[in-house]
Amino acid sequence: MTSPAPAYPAASGPVCSDPVMLSYWHPVVSLDELQREGICHTILLDRPVTIRPTAGGAQVESGAGPVKTLIQYGYVWACFGDDPRPLFPFPEFFENDRRFVVTGVFGVNVSAGRAVENFLDMGHFPYVHTGILGEEPHTEVKEYDVEVSSERDEVLATNCRFYQPQAAVSSDAGSDVEYIYRVPHPNCAILYKSSPMDEKRLDAIFIFVQPMGEERVRAHSGMCILDETSTDLDIRRFQQVIFAQDKPILENQYPRRLPLDPRAETPIRADKSAIAYRRWLSGKGLTWGVVPAAL
Repeated sequence: MTSPAPAYPAASGPVCSDPVMLSYWHPVVSLDELQREGICHTILLDRPVTIRPTAGGAQVESGAGPVKTLIQYGYVWACFGDDPRPLFPFPEFFENDRRFVVTGVFGVNVSAGRAVENFLDMGHFPYVHTGILGEEPHTEVKEYDVEVSSERDEVLATNCRFYQPQAAVSSDAGSDVEYIYRVPHPNCAILYKSSPMDEKRLDAIFIFVQPMGEERVRAHSGMCILDETSTDLDIRRFQQVIFAQDKPILENQYPRRLPLDPRAETPIRADKSAIAYRRWLSGKGLTWGVVPAAL
């Protein structure tokens, strides 16, 4: 008996042909979501894909050609390239005393680069996340350091500090919070921040962005945190409130694709990490989902 053809969703434009994007692994679904749904249909790089659970984990299929599958960090990843780059290390995921919580997946009409850049931006905390991640008059973004590592192939912002009324779901008072921002993949970023449970270690919060099209994404978010008291539901609610505040800001960005020329939008000191991120992408020769820098 012949199996029915998979019900692939419709793509919105011509498929991505950018060799940079095609060489990376991209998140398509969390294992939590796949377990709930059984079979998931989505879009990746303007190609329809279907993710099916298997005895070994999952398999990604596409009507637009061969696709490779990887299970890592609680997610299913897919790549259309012949020789995928290794996926970035995320050692905190494997630490046994951390809580790993998938906090949601959010559809946003914006480019993947804009979503990542917003994740890096401390300057909007007092105005967009008032009473949680920031508040007036604590609006200054203090001087911090940014490194673009060719050896690790990532952008790293360190010595970031910002006052927050409620830095984490388990916090009950405001404090100055230490941040480290790490961008080890064009569409993925990890934020390390002070843990209210252990002053010597940092919580890890991530955003893995699935580029559906050049101006449409699914943003997968989650945490690897040192928190033995909060419920999974409380952790999810906390992060979902934050993203719900970010979404309208993101969808009102113009252009929706990320300009890679640092002169395209007026930079300020708080934008150091964003400028480094744009230059890093430009150095890779990325052309899809961005406005390339003028030659």
